[in-house]
Amino acid sequence: MQSAFKKFGNSTGAIIPKPMLSEMGAEAGDKIDIAFTDGQIVIKLINEHPRAGWAEAAAAIAAAGDDELVLGDFPNDDDETEWVW
Repeated sequence: MQSAFKKFGNSTGAIIPKPMLSEMGAEAGDKIDIAFTDGQIVIKLINEHPRAGWAEAAAAIAAAGDDELVLGDFPNDDDETEWVW
């Protein structure tokens, strides 16, 4: 399937035909990742939240007992005052 680059203000874009968007499960407004690799523009649909899986990974680290402070707790020189929140 062929398309062409189009001018959009100061940018240039390509029109992706609707059948191709449907095939990849995408629609207008979806987030994508674009990379230039080996002379090709590669477009990937971003399906998950950037922090997906972080809560599960943190729970697994805690369950393994590997969640201790690396640097420990250290005060600032002027931390003599008790903070009230």
